[in-house]
Amino acid sequence: MTRSMPIPTNDLERIHNRAFDDILPGETASLQRTLTAQDIQLFALVSGDVNPLYVDPDFAATTQFNTVFAHGMWGGALISALIGTQLPGPGSVTLGQTLKFLAPVRIGDTLTVSVTVTARDEARQLLTLACSGINQEGCVVLEGESLVHAASEHIDVHRVSLPGIELRHSADGLNRLLQACQPLEPIRMAVVHPCDEVSFEAALDARDAGLIKPILIGPRDKLHALAAKGNHDLAGFTIEDVPHSHAAALRGAEMAREGQVEALMKGSLHTDELMSAVVPSAAQLRTKRRITHCFVMQTPFYPRPFIITDAAINIAPLLADKVDIVRNAIDLAHILGVSNPHVAILAAVETVNANMPATLDAAALCKMADRGQITGAVLDGPLAFDNAISLAAARIKGIQSPVSGKADILVVPDLESGNMLAKQLEYLGGAASAGIVLGAKVPIVLTSRADSREARIASCAIAVLVAHHYRVTPP
Repeated sequence: MTRSMPIPTNDLERIHNRAFDDILPGETASLQRTLTAQDIQLFALVSGDVNPLYVDPDFAATTQFNTVFAHGMWGGALISALIGTQLPGPGSVTLGQTLKFLAPVRIGDTLTVSVTVTARDEARQLLTLACSGINQEGCVVLEGESLVHAASEHIDVHRVSLPGIELRHSADGLNRLLQACQPLEPIRMAVVHPCDEVSFEAALDARDAGLIKPILIGPRDKLHALAAKGNHDLAGFTIEDVPHSHAAALRGAEMAREGQVEALMKGSLHTDELMSAVVPSAAQLRTKRRITHCFVMQTPFYPRPFIITDAAINIAPLLADKVDIVRNAIDLAHILGVSNPHVAILAAVETVNANMPATLDAAALCKMADRGQITGAVLDGPLAFDNAISLAAARIKGIQSPVSGKADILVVPDLESGNMLAKQLEYLGGAASAGIVLGAKVPIVLTSRADSREARIASCAIAVLVAHHYRVTPP
């Protein structure tokens, strides 16, 4: 008869075994684990098994399995952990094991693995253990048998403190952007009022990277003073001498309207001041689309770059505004090489709630995509943030979504939530970012005073890609 064994309680500091003489046939132990994408990736890194069935969602979607799943030996590793920590526990050695893998374990599945003593070899102190793994639906996904040598003495030791593991994906977005721009000629960019060291040097950095031919718009004396302070040579630079930031914004918009420049870049003036020169109908820079902002971000903890929109221009967008926010972001994703981006419409919950306008907007946007009013992407929403970026979170909540875990675009409910999300990812999540404004006849680099040199160069690189696209397909 099977019975649960009275194992001494292991805690965070100590770990105990069961000596061979204390173990009887029928005793059993189990542990439970929910599979995450990180579990699969870590196992692939340790084992070297990068079979795309396990690690490439796009490839797996073309197979009979439809999605990635755990390596079979991930379940075997859980059995090893159970033997080594509970039954028999510390001091035991597995001499042999046979396992059959009967069904895949997918991200979000909860696997309960168990071992049960079926035989004892007194002479050699060997235990035969029946092994099994059952998912949350009661399906047996693995079964087999282990032959284990158990220690004869009682063992009570301190639990070894292992180093933590932090799974970081490659964050080489800037290098890839620069590589994409390498075959393209530099564009003429108006740098509007670069009258502090950060914005002034950003223009020089972008020029030195071969991205832009900068036209500096601002008070000539201030620009020469900054050049002298930083020991920079302004020979060959075009300078538009204007008295102040307001005049610089107007002149930049005028040059864009007249086709003298293909992009604008914000200098040391406030965003509102620059955009107030661009947005009015008299500036003739508007298109049929609403002007919107996109953060292009890459964090070490997410496997692909992604776009957050709108986090800088539209404060409380209505549904009609969000349509253009989504369309502009889709266009940008296409320009960046994502042919069919996955768009997550974010809200606080994943269900439609009449008292939460963001969920209603999300449902409407998805229906518009179903009817062909929004094209070029896969939309889903409302999705809470965790369900948008984590397939495991979506599975645990029973959400079937084509976007979960592989969102390329995150559409936020309003500017405040988007701005906070982007800055949290940057300052707490180690994300690299770039900012671009779309919906005007030229791309606008809209950086913050706190942005890094890399962020400014990346933003200029995106502007180059957009400007060259506009040469072929005007907005």
